[in-house]
Amino acid sequence: MPLDPVKVRAQFPSLDRPAVFFDNPGGTQVARPSAERIQKYLMECNANHEGAFKTSRDSDAILDDAHQAMADMLNASRREEIVFGANMTTLTLGLSRALARTFNPGDEIVVTRLDHDANISPWLLAAEDRGCNITWVDFDVEDCTLKLDDFERALAKKPKLVAFGYASNAVGTINPVHRLARMAHEAGALVYVDAVQYAPHGSIDVQDIRCDFLVCSAYKFFGPHAGILYGRYDLLDGLRAYKVRPAPARPPGKFETGTQNHEGIAGVLGALEYFDWVGKTFGGEQEEGLRERYSGRRLEYKKAMTAIRAYEFELSRLLLSTLTGIPGLRLYGLSDPRRLDVRVPTFSFTLQGKHPRAVAEALAKENVYVWDGNYYALAVTERLGVEQAGGMVRVGAVHYNTLEEVARLGEALKRIA
Repeated sequence: MPLDPVKVRAQFPSLDRPAVFFDNPGGTQVARPSAERIQKYLMECNANHEGAFKTSRDSDAILDDAHQAMADMLNASRREEIVFGANMTTLTLGLSRALARTFNPGDEIVVTRLDHDANISPWLLAAEDRGCNITWVDFDVEDCTLKLDDFERALAKKPKLVAFGYASNAVGTINPVHRLARMAHEAGALVYVDAVQYAPHGSIDVQDIRCDFLVCSAYKFFGPHAGILYGRYDLLDGLRAYKVRPAPARPPGKFETGTQNHEGIAGVLGALEYFDWVGKTFGGEQEEGLRERYSGRRLEYKKAMTAIRAYEFELSRLLLSTLTGIPGLRLYGLSDPRRLDVRVPTFSFTLQGKHPRAVAEALAKENVYVWDGNYYALAVTERLGVEQAGGMVRVGAVHYNTLEEVARLGEALKRIA
C-alpha cells in the first residue's frame, strides 16, 4: 500500500504541534520506537561494558543487536564492520588519523567541492600532517552535479584515497556512487563515502557499492545523536587505531575506545525498528524481486526505503514547482522535473533582496522551520559565490512531511517575497 503520512506522523510524538519541520537535513525528528528504546535502556539496563552482572550483560546484548541491525541496514558482511561514535564528523576525524599512518609524503588524496566539510577537512588535515597532496574535484554550478571528467583526471594521479558524498546536504544532488567507487578502485584508491544525507531517503548497500568505508548519522534518519561508520573488516582490522591500551585490539572495539553512548546506540536500534515497521506496513507484497535477494530485517528495510522513496518523489515534485513559482527566488541545483531520481528532497535557494537569515526568521515566525547559511558545506557555498552573502536558505523534506506543508511553505514565501 502507498505510504500513509497520517500513520507515519503518529509514530513521531514531536510532530504533534503546529510547526512544519523542513529543517530535516540538519536533523530529523525522533521516531517513537527510538525514544522508547532510549528510555527502556536507561530504566532497565544502564550499565558499563562487559560486566559479570545482569544489567551489564543485558546492555551488551542490546549493543550487539544494534551493531547487527546496522549491519543489516547497510548490508555489511558482519556486525564487526559497524563502529558507533559521537557523530560522522568525529568518526571521520578519528579514522583519518589511523589511515594517515599509512600515507607517505607525496601521496595523493581526492576530495570534492560538493561535499560537507566533514568529508573534506579531515583529509586536508591528514594531508598536512603527512605531506600529501590534495586534488579537488569540481561540480557544475548550473545543476550542481559532480564533474566526472574532473574526477577522472584526479584518478589519473593514482590517489591513495578518494572521498565523496552519496548525496549533497546543501543542494540535494545524488552522486553516481557505484560508478565513482568502481573508477576509484580501478585507480587503486580506497573509497570513503559520506552517506549522512542519503540515509533517510534511500537504500544503502555497501557490498553493492563496494566502498571501503561509509559513514552516516542516526539523527538524520529518525534516531538520536549518534554516528555510524562502516568499514571493510580486513581494513579495520589492519589499521592501527588511536586508542587506550586496555581497549580491544580487534574491530569494532578498537575504534570504540572508552565508554560509548549506550542509550544512544539503543536509540539507533529503535530507529531501525521504525524502518522495520515501515517496511511491514507499507512495503506491500509486490516486491518479489526483493524477496529473492533479501530476508529478515534487510528485506523490511529495503521495502521501507522503496515506499519512502516513492512518497518523497511526490514531495520533491511539489517542492520544485512551488519554489520555482516564487518571484525573485533562485534555486540552486537540479531543477529539471525529469531528473528528480538523482536528487533527494533537499532544496537550497536565495530570495532577491532578502538575506537568508531574514528569510529563515520570517518563516520561523510562521512556524515553518528551515536552515540558512552554509550548513558546513563551505566548499559548495564558496563555489556558488553565495558564502559572503550569508549562504542560502535550505528546505529539506522527509517522508513525515506532507503535501499540505509544502503548500504552506509556498504561501509563506509569497508573503515574504
